[in-house]
Amino acid sequence: MKRNLESLKRSENLDLGVAAASPGFRCEAIYAMVRRVEQRGDVVRHAEAESGGNLRYLDLVALARATRIDEPFPYLIVPGFLRSIGRAELAADFPEIREPGSFPVGDLHSGPRFHDFLAELQEPGFRAAIERAFEIDLTNRPTIVTVRGQARPRDGRIHNDSRSKLITVLIYMNEAWEADGGRLRLLRSPDNLEDVAAEVPPQAGTLLAFRVTDHSWHGHLPVTGPRRVVQLNWVASAAVARRERARHGFSARVKRLTSLLR
Repeated sequence: MKRNLESLKRSENLDLGVAAASPGFRCEAIYAMVRRVEQRGDVVRHAEAESGGNLRYLDLVALARATRIDEPFPYLIVPGFLRSIGRAELAADFPEIREPGSFPVGDLHSGPRFHDFLAELQEPGFRAAIERAFEIDLTNRPTIVTVRGQARPRDGRIHNDSRSKLITVLIYMNEAWEADGGRLRLLRSPDNLEDVAAEVPPQAGTLLAFRVTDHSWHGHLPVTGPRRVVQLNWVASAAVARRERARHGFSARVKRLTSLLR
């Protein structure tokens, strides 16, 4: 833990001697930086306590150490959020998806280790880590989980998630990603895919989480072929969750029927 706090201090560029000697030095600014470091240290301690070595797939400490960026909307990126020891297991147990689009997890067949991973996503410790990261209360907020396995060119069109969604979490499961397309871009504007605030390659183990706002625009360059991602959303109400599950379920059945008729 001492090493963790030291690394946090370095990440905040906390150099008291330099700050004190600089023009316009204010003690309040130094105290604010110290408090920020201490708060982040508390978050790391919470994550270490909550994971308790019981989570095989999720690295809550890596999530706690990640820095939230607030412009153009609140988001954080965590490479290596999935522990390396479990990635091969999840790749082997990932559901077989031949059609593009999002599928509810209840409509898919996957192996037992993938089910264990999904159970970890519903653990109180993961919810608490997201709550702290985004300073939001998700108590009694239901979740919906969908899975994608294939990409089509139109999937990357710029869009914003429905405001009935509070938080979007994407966890990527592609072992490597060389293509220019398919790298999710967080955007500053709704009509320019080049107005990029951040770009996230969909590589194995990477987590992207963002708070849904009226301007949380995102999209990616077109790509076709396998693109594995699990999406979890906290939503506003149980009614929203039921509606979204029904919508995704109906869409999944249509896609399968269309595939069989080809």
